[in-house]
Amino acid sequence: MLNFGRRDRFAEGKSIDKSTLKPALYEPPASAGRRTASNSDLRAASQNATQTPSAEAAVEPPLLAVDAALQSAAAAHRSEPVVSKLAVGVNIKLKGVDISDCDVLVIEGHVEATVHSKAMEIAMPGTLRGTAIIDVAEIHGEFSGDLTARTRLVVHGTGRVSGTIRYGKLIVAEGGELNGDVKRLDEAVEPSQMARPLPPITPPELGPGTSIGSH
Repeated sequence: MLNFGRRDRFAEGKSIDKSTLKPALYEPPASAGRRTASNSDLRAASQNATQTPSAEAAVEPPLLAVDAALQSAAAAHRSEPVVSKLAVGVNIKLKGVDISDCDVLVIEGHVEATVHSKAMEIAMPGTLRGTAIIDVAEIHGEFSGDLTARTRLVVHGTGRVSGTIRYGKLIVAEGGELNGDVKRLDEAVEPSQMARPLPPITPPELGPGTSIGSH
């Protein structure tokens, strides 16, 4: 009786142990660490991937806008014609010079020169003495000499012009002075084809005993 009971309990306990005990999978600590590290790396990479486009989007548009503005400004600068401008300041004196190939000349000082320019302005208290061949001349100060304004000559109220003056169109404001040989260009230019008087025809000299008549 005792043995039978012990065998039953042993058999019963043995069967219970077999049913409850299961083989465990062994996993070294290093592999677990590698898995954890790889998972963290993946999470960090995904976060960087999500943050990088926003950072680039925040930086790239201003840079692209500045680049486009610089390119448009450079294109506009290249399209604009280059203007040659010369300004003679107050109390500056130029004497015995030749000014040519000038688009805009502004005189506020005192100049003695020969000038070839597209536009000229003699501002107060500027003076110019010499020869000037200009398209458009505006005189606020004083000019004396030979002046040719092919397109327009404007003498303002404080302007004083004297000498040999040729102009295409003349505007003299109240108070302006214009003295000398003043003519319009088309009146000053002589016609290219003028009838020249023919020299008188003199008959040939006849010797003694020579007669002119019909036979």
